[in-house]
Amino acid sequence: MRRTDPERDRRDDRDPAPRGEDHVPVGPGENPGPVPREESPGPVPGGDGPAPVARGEGDGPGRRRDGRGPAHRRDGHGPARRREDHGPVRYGPPLPDDGLPVLPELSAVLAAAAGRADAQPVGGAPALLEAACGYWTRRGLPCVPDRIAAGPGAPALLLAITAALAGDGADILVPRPCAAWWAPYARLLGRPVFHVPTPAESGGVPDPYALLETVRRVRAEGGDPRLLVLSVADDPTATVAPPELLHETVEAATAEGLHLVSDETWRDTLHAPHETVLLSPAEMWPDEVTVVTDLAGALLPAGWPAAVARFPATQAGRRLHARVLDVLTALGARLAVPVAAAACYALDEPPPVTERREATVRLHARVAAAAHSAVVAAGALARPPQAGRHLYADLAPLREPLAARGVGDAQDLEDLLTARLGMPAPGGHRFGDDLGALRVRLATGPLLGGTDEERTESLVSPAPLELPHVRGALVSLMSAMSAFDDLRDDAQRWEPPR
Repeated sequence: MRRTDPERDRRDDRDPAPRGEDHVPVGPGENPGPVPREESPGPVPGGDGPAPVARGEGDGPGRRRDGRGPAHRRDGHGPARRREDHGPVRYGPPLPDDGLPVLPELSAVLAAAAGRADAQPVGGAPALLEAACGYWTRRGLPCVPDRIAAGPGAPALLLAITAALAGDGADILVPRPCAAWWAPYARLLGRPVFHVPTPAESGGVPDPYALLETVRRVRAEGGDPRLLVLSVADDPTATVAPPELLHETVEAATAEGLHLVSDETWRDTLHAPHETVLLSPAEMWPDEVTVVTDLAGALLPAGWPAAVARFPATQAGRRLHARVLDVLTALGARLAVPVAAAACYALDEPPPVTERREATVRLHARVAAAAHSAVVAAGALARPPQAGRHLYADLAPLREPLAARGVGDAQDLEDLLTARLGMPAPGGHRFGDDLGALRVRLATGPLLGGTDEERTESLVSPAPLELPHVRGALVSLMSAMSAFDDLRDDAQRWEPPR
């Protein structure tokens, strides 16, 4: 099993990854099953994979796994291109923004508190904690203020939780793929991250059998797996894990003594809330699950960082809460009073907030469905999006024509689509997926228009897909995704679903 090197720039290693649980390609329609064994690595699709790296070994910056020194392009024309001064920790695509102007009522609350120059106490003031308790209680997760912590965004909270649970030598498990901001916080603490494959039908929650095999192998190598981070409503795949899968995975994780962190940032963005069943792991095993919610998911603008965490109502939960507050204190991770005021207002969910949230979800659901149709019509694969403001596309069927354009991996695909679409299109390697896989996350916010007026029109229109700026953006998306010249005419004739 190969350990993840925190300093390694994946652009430096452009050969397909070795077979093993740390590099199992998983995409739409693929079911990886149990984690492959190291003793029979074999080649992976798309190239010859070198032998696995033993525990404790890693690839230093600029070194290939085959020991040939600085990485070279396969064509032999010198060193591989490197990201412009972006290391594996410093670069990470942000959460998909809703692309809409700020709700006026939220702006008014923030402005009313703008004269306050101080910050809230570490972990949040009582009013904010009470508001968070009300938010979770309405979702079937009752709690009390002394089991809640607030921070300036979910990354700060996850860093503090990881430091409290795994900062003393433990290992961290995450699904493959996973949110781009999960793994860097473990790497900052010097902790290895093990990616566990997800099943074919959804992302965010590991396959239970692959999870058990990964835990077994990490322990066999002397590791100490202690923390599993997962997400039922997922970034980047925009899928929702079915309850039966979640139950099996959570049962397997808790039986192995893992503590779970459930990232529920996107739980309020279900595209079909009356048809999609979303359960929190904390409803199943409340004593073993910490819930983290970034309010940028559905309640606040992404530029107003605020998040809340809910800890188990046990003695262990009390100790974890106290250690997290210690870490937040050391980081100086406090909420500014104006942002805290807006967060408190949003968590209370008054009518202006709920009405805007529901309208925003409806809009992004329609645009995401149309974007999915465009991606599939262009010849790519993608699971139908069920939550969030994004979708995850796999361009493996277009590998040959993309190769003719110089696209050989996810970084090349990211560069090409970002340039052609004029918007960020982060490759799957940003989310822990295989560098050699041609996967990309596409956000729907940039498809709503280029000005506040256009975006507002998209929000209030009864037929947003018929607006010229939305229709044009969707046609441009399909055209950019099309690698075959003879698909361009189809792209011009394509009609967004009504």
